[in-house]
Amino acid sequence: MKILTAEEMGAADRRSVEAGVPMDHLMENAGEAVARFCARRYAGDGLVVVLAGKGNNGGDGMVAARHLALAGRCVRVALLGRADEPKGAAASALQRAVEAKAELREIQDENGLRAALEGAALVVDAVVGTGFKPPLRGLAAMAQPMLEAMTVPVVAVDLPSGWDADSTSEMAKGAFRADAVVTFAAPKLAHIFGALTSGKTFGPVVVAGIGMPEGAVQSATGMHWGGCAKAIAEMPREINGNKGRFGHVLLVGGASGKAGAPSMASLAAMRAGAGLVTAAVPKEILSIVAGIAPELMLTPLVVEREGGLQLQALEEASLAKLLKGITVVGIGPGLGQEGTTPEWVRRFVERVSLPMVIDADALNALAGRTILLRTAIEAAKAKGRPRTIVLTPHPGEMARLVEMTVKEVEEDRVGLARRFATEHGVTLVLKGWRTLVAHPDGRIAANTTGNPSMAKGGSGDILTGIVSAMLAQYVDGKAASADDVAKAVEAAVFLHGLAGDFACLAQDVHTVLATDTVGHLWQAFRARVTDAEGFTWITGTARSEALQ
Repeated sequence: MKILTAEEMGAADRRSVEAGVPMDHLMENAGEAVARFCARRYAGDGLVVVLAGKGNNGGDGMVAARHLALAGRCVRVALLGRADEPKGAAASALQRAVEAKAELREIQDENGLRAALEGAALVVDAVVGTGFKPPLRGLAAMAQPMLEAMTVPVVAVDLPSGWDADSTSEMAKGAFRADAVVTFAAPKLAHIFGALTSGKTFGPVVVAGIGMPEGAVQSATGMHWGGCAKAIAEMPREINGNKGRFGHVLLVGGASGKAGAPSMASLAAMRAGAGLVTAAVPKEILSIVAGIAPELMLTPLVVEREGGLQLQALEEASLAKLLKGITVVGIGPGLGQEGTTPEWVRRFVERVSLPMVIDADALNALAGRTILLRTAIEAAKAKGRPRTIVLTPHPGEMARLVEMTVKEVEEDRVGLARRFATEHGVTLVLKGWRTLVAHPDGRIAANTTGNPSMAKGGSGDILTGIVSAMLAQYVDGKAASADDVAKAVEAAVFLHGLAGDFACLAQDVHTVLATDTVGHLWQAFRARVTDAEGFTWITGTARSEALQ
């Protein structure tokens, strides 16, 4: 699903009309979708107040008002202006809403606005949408603090009024609050990067199809929403499946006092569906890691006296033994940087051609030496074999990789991620608020799951395990296509964040542990990105009977 700018969304509207889809048809579908969402999520018989502007966003709200009124709800349209001011499709929508017995209030001043909102059980915000540029003015600006003071839910049509559709900021000063957002055809930048729903990162932001021709929706951002990739995890497994068909993950990590990281990565890989998982850890912590689950297999790594991994283990015969039957390698969790370990990592990356996920201390071993990645990719290509390398840095690790400051990384996340992935031929997962998955061809997927409860030690280790497991199941290492790799990594990132959202719903933002997300992976797998009513959930945890 492409991510559009405001200008691109306007162009999509025009292309749709040129293709023979009338504007009133698009408006009808949009408003009906809003009404359907409201009826489903906010059922009841209380008053619905549709706060409507005079343009097309207001028209969408007026259509929603009509459908809600016809369904038996008590509906009031609070029009910010006179009834003769809406034009075209919006004027028609208003007339039909009134004919359906929706009450009309023409709002001329602050007192009228306050009176119109009185008694509301639900507010539908249809004042301004994608084409708006801040700040709010006049009656719209007066409405903003009134809604802030109210405790009833607010459903925004397209965008919370006051948001700039092209904004990539987390918050928008002066914008309406929203408890849910229903947008249309495709998400805009603000839907992806903004915390639109009252600051709750897992509040509902959904996309509804409104009948636009597929060719009408075009974008030059080079960005798409990563949640669509989860569809690969929604396909049923073949009835005659066996563990050999779902990959064998090798997790390489751990050091003295760091048994937790490889343990968590291994547990996550098992829970995410890998057929087999082996943890390769220093023999001193072997028994501790073994305690994470009886299903986990283990192989010991020898540590030198100085604390680093023994380089002899990378000799051809030893390496062949370590990698026998392995389909994907995850390396780095808890590995440490003592002695020979950084050199061990670099040689391992050079010599092992299997699909590989590089995280944590393995990333630090590559700091300032990332040319090694491009060299490894080119060496495999010269032999006619694809090479899949996935890096999963947080901003601090990314800063060390490229020898920049964290501030510099955060100031240009999209540009930096795209440049690094294309220049090195790797898939880069740049973690953080709205984790980015940058691909070697320049495409970027933005992830919209996850929340602040996941800001805990171990979250990155869990992600390493999930990414490794998804690659093991859905990517053929001998004939890996770029599309297969992209979908597997994007789905893994989405699932990890969604499991964190479910964990936070079950607990509190302060109490969730990294391992709690593993316990909620089953809900993340069962939840559907697009629900039975056709809403695609950009953010939020759509519940179904399967989750009860």
